Amino acid sequence: MARRSTDLCVLITFLSLFLLTEAGHKHNRGRNGLKSLEFSLYQHETINKTGFIVVDGVAGNAGVSQTTTPFGTVFVFRDRMTAGLGLSSSRVAGVAEGTSITSSLDGLRSLSIAKITLDVEGRRGSISIVGGTHNTKPSDYPVVGGTGDFLFVQGYVRSSPVDLRGTTVVYKIEFHLYWPPYAPAVHPN
Repeated sequence: MARRSTDLCVLITFLSLFLLTEAGHKHNRGRNGLKSLEFSLYQHETINKTGFIVVDGVAGNAGVSQTTTPFGTVFVFRDRMTAGLGLSSSRVAGVAEGTSITSSLDGLRSLSIAKITLDVEGRRGSISIVGGTHNTKPSDYPVVGGTGDFLFVQGYVRSSPVDLRGTTVVYKIEFHLYWPPYAPAVHPN
């Protein structure tokens, strides 16, 4: 009988400590119970200043415009990402650098690869994304890796065109990030 009450006391103490420890952490938890972080930034891309065609595509139906490039065109970029819509009036919270290769004959779709370096909500590091882009419609990209505070992060990024006129085009980038259950053991914050 004394053994059972000792075991019960140990169990209650363990559960109490576990609940107190969990109550002290204020992480956002997604629907699935994982730690999550959701936010939006604005990507500003200026043709021949932060984004360049480095390989011309094949001649065909699509020419070069703000929304199209010929099939096979290789485009590289290093764009600032701001917390607000205005490039000069908003804090720079990240940099997107990568490449896209036009993969459709109409010039509207491409395969894109990017590393996004972030400094948001007290977190610093980078995430890597890869996926298909539609130049005039929202596109989703899976997160395939992360560094720093984004180590082991999973989720997706959605890019939506905001302003495609002029030499600087603007995209709203929505981040939907989740850390798997084993990540806190490796990276407690």
